[in-house]
Amino acid sequence: MTRRLTHASPPCMPDEVDPVQARDVARWRRAERVRLAALRDSLGQAGRARVSDRIAAHLAPVLADRGAGQGAVLSGYWPIKGEPDLRPLMTDLHRAGVTLALPVVETRAAPLVFRRWVPGMKLVRGDWNIPVPPPEAEALTPTITLAPCLGWDDAQFRLGWGGGYFDRTLAVIAPRPLTIGIALAAARLPTIFPQPHDIALDLILTEDGVAATRPDARPDSRTHR
Repeated sequence: MTRRLTHASPPCMPDEVDPVQARDVARWRRAERVRLAALRDSLGQAGRARVSDRIAAHLAPVLADRGAGQGAVLSGYWPIKGEPDLRPLMTDLHRAGVTLALPVVETRAAPLVFRRWVPGMKLVRGDWNIPVPPPEAEALTPTITLAPCLGWDDAQFRLGWGGGYFDRTLAVIAPRPLTIGIALAAARLPTIFPQPHDIALDLILTEDGVAATRPDARPDSRTHR
């Protein structure tokens, strides 16, 4: 059965959005991004490496329990700006038969494209100068996606860098993959003040383990190629 999207509120027309409230939320989010990025920077290289190792140790059994075995397509991410580095775990998963992909911004302000990634593949520079698979790499539909979070809340809403690409993608991708937010425990917020376009993730995982989840969160069982 295809899982339903969890929007912050029912879809609404642009003229139904309170422009003052939207502006205030945007201003607050900009300030929180600065604060949370500084929090991550304060860990230092060694601290971030320890956090990455702890997250990977928790993530491996979570993925196994939720169907990340042979035949699964896992979209990871290439870490930037101090994000947890899960590439060693992804390499292990590749060796175990999991098909890997990385998200690619091919069109500005449009949904992401997921292209096959093999550890050691020669990558090209994409949006934000992030390394991505080349255009000739196979496009895939992931069964599971990992989404790095600057901030998160208990309702599984994610605060990212503000591009909106992940929400745009979840709004249209079918079948929807299991979505796992990767975050610092200290980046928890009482709320991100979700807006109508925000879509909740299925699970938030930190260096302390699973922090927030829907009990039935699993990949869609249909074919994902």
